[in-house]
Amino acid sequence: MFDINGWEVIVLAIVGILVLGPERLPEYAAKLADLVRQVRGLAQNARTQLKEQMGPDFDDVDWKQYDPRQYDPRRIVREALMDEPSPSDEPVEPMDKPQSGSMAPVPQPLHDSAKPTPWDADAT
Repeated sequence: MFDINGWEVIVLAIVGILVLGPERLPEYAAKLADLVRQVRGLAQNARTQLKEQMGPDFDDVDWKQYDPRQYDPRRIVREALMDEPSPSDEPVEPMDKPQSGSMAPVPQPLHDSAKPTPWDADAT
């Protein structure tokens, strides 16, 4: 839950001993244990109440599919690019084909590099 390893627990215990002192440490440890029990009880009561209110229809819902951690944009893009195109994804040929012997029109550049770049003062 908190992702604390063994060394961090030891360091926290030493800091707790130094800050609180050996006289007050057992008292605060008991208060912390009571707080953890209360929070667990509240969470269990909320879970039970939610199940009662939502009814049996929501018992079979796969909640893991709604976990946002499973949505990796890199994986989604990779899967989309690696998929083989289906027949409906085939490129559609344009209706107005140039006749054989005629040349297709050459696209004109959108901006002349000799002119300054246009810009809008209200947009910046």
